[in-house]
Amino acid sequence: MAEHGETPSQTVGPYFSMRLGGAGQNVLAEAGVPGERIRIEGTVLDGDGVHIEDALIEIWQANAGGRYRHPDDIRGEIALDDGFVGFGRAETEFATGGYWFETIKPGPVPDAEGEFQAPHINVVVQARGMLTPVFTRIYFSDEDEANRQDQVLNQVPRERRHTLVARLDEASRDPSVYRFDVVFQGGGETVFFDF
Repeated sequence: MAEHGETPSQTVGPYFSMRLGGAGQNVLAEAGVPGERIRIEGTVLDGDGVHIEDALIEIWQANAGGRYRHPDDIRGEIALDDGFVGFGRAETEFATGGYWFETIKPGPVPDAEGEFQAPHINVVVQARGMLTPVFTRIYFSDEDEANRQDQVLNQVPRERRHTLVARLDEASRDPSVYRFDVVFQGGGETVFFDF
C-alpha cells in the first residue's frame, strides 16, 4: 500500500466564515423603522455562574406588525418594513460574556390555531463544546396579559417561565432596555426547547 502525505490545508468557504459575528449584525432596525425601539442586553453564563466568553447568539423575530421577513409569511395585509432585517447575530464579549441587540419590539404573530402568540423573539445559542445549538425564546415583562395567553409559554412549568422573560429596565427610555441572561444548567437554567 502506498504511503500518503498529509492532506493539504484549504481555506474555509466560499460560504462559511471563521468568525462568530460581524460588526452591525446585532442591529436589526435602521432609524425610522416603525415600532418601539428596544435594546436587549444580557450575559451568557455556565452552570457555575461564570460568563461564557465565546458564545454566539442569533435571534429571529417579526416586525412591529407581527410579520416575519420570510417567504413563508405571506400575510400581505401586514407590510414588510424596509430597513428591518428580522435576523441578528451577536457574539459575547470575551471579558464579560455580555451581548446586546438593537431592534424593535415585535408584534404578535398567529399560532397554528390562528390565535395570537405574545410578542417574542426566537433565540439560538451556540458555544464552545456544544455539538448542537440550543433554542429558546425571549418574552417581555411588560406584556403580562399577552404572556398569560401564549400557548408556548403556558406549556412551560410556572416556576420556570421567568427564565424566558426579559425584564424591562424601568429607568430606560428610547430605546427601552430589556435584560435577558442565558444560563446553562443549574437552578436558574434558561428553558430550552427541543426541535
